[in-house]
Amino acid sequence: MRALLLENIHPDAAELLRAAGHEVETRSSALAEDELIAALDGVDLLGIRSTTFVTDKVLAAATQLQAIGAFCIGTNQIDLEASTGNGVAVFNAPYSNTRSVVEITIGAIIALARRLTEKNAAMHAGVWDKSAKGSHEVRGRSLGIVGYGNIGSQLSVLAEALGMSVFYYDTEDRLAMGNARRCGSMTELLETVEVVSLHVDGRPENQDLFGEREFAAMRPRSLFMNMSRGFVVDTAALRRHIESGHIAGAAIDVFPFEPKRQGDPFESDLRGLPNVILTPHVGGSTQEAQQDIGRFVAGKLIGYAEGGATSLSVNLPPIGAGAIGTSHRLAHMHRNVPGVLATVNALFAQYGVNVDSQSLSTRGDVGYLVTDVNADYTPDIIDRLHAMPETIRLRVLS
Repeated sequence: MRALLLENIHPDAAELLRAAGHEVETRSSALAEDELIAALDGVDLLGIRSTTFVTDKVLAAATQLQAIGAFCIGTNQIDLEASTGNGVAVFNAPYSNTRSVVEITIGAIIALARRLTEKNAAMHAGVWDKSAKGSHEVRGRSLGIVGYGNIGSQLSVLAEALGMSVFYYDTEDRLAMGNARRCGSMTELLETVEVVSLHVDGRPENQDLFGEREFAAMRPRSLFMNMSRGFVVDTAALRRHIESGHIAGAAIDVFPFEPKRQGDPFESDLRGLPNVILTPHVGGSTQEAQQDIGRFVAGKLIGYAEGGATSLSVNLPPIGAGAIGTSHRLAHMHRNVPGVLATVNALFAQYGVNVDSQSLSTRGDVGYLVTDVNADYTPDIIDRLHAMPETIRLRVLS
């Protein structure tokens, strides 16, 4: 198969795919919609990070595409509904860079609490300002975490180890780690804590989650962190509250609009503020995390391409398909309606094909059936499986 890897994905990913016998092309930048459509001609496997958007138009044009690997946590840059409708599996790396994001958040909290950015700028300007004014320890301070998933909960543990009191708010019922305390509402959390850190996912309902009302509800001279998604924060409102002095400082790693290529100009409402740390979406970009992500997602692409495995797929029902062995394997993605399994097995019986093993899993409107058979199948069986009105995609793996 042919694989296209964009946005400087760690080279281990390409090495693993090549070792599995696949042809790999790598590019350093993201691609715009029309560029991506042209690049995907003849491509089976696509690897992206956070800046390449895979739209329904792209998916409709890329008829050979079988799977997409998001070499990051988020998948909001991929049209998941269109991916499923076109029979394209999507994988991501939900855990591999958790520690890296937690560490940059802790580092930013300490840097802002100690006013290190201002001290650093003064020193580079030749000014010796040896003063403790406005500089505080984080021990004894209260941290509020909005979004208590993998990253939020691990941040909770490390922050508590530093002596911070931790509060969290999540729309889902999540178990507290250590001595963290759950807040019943966002407002309760904002009125309680001195540092607010966002760690929500990229679902559409989180658009503009944090704006004028939320900043106003925060305690005076609080610190604000966003290491989650750019579109969840109204950056103009944040600037107003920083300039007024209501918010003492902020650290922002993600932005509503981000450059697609290295060296492209960066624009933001938050530029030029001395008490704001701006980083170019590198919260999860450590060598350790990127290597882990490269290996993890490449492994998922290989497992799907070679054996039809969909474990931890973002959009398809999970099936942990093992090695094919001496059997022939058919992977049938279909609309989840009654009778599909019976129809498929009736076809096998009609043509005298015995089933060695079979796994069926469903998720919402989609069903996924992996069947190993011990006899040669005829083109007629394949044609009839393709022709079933419920079929989304049929893959013949051996």
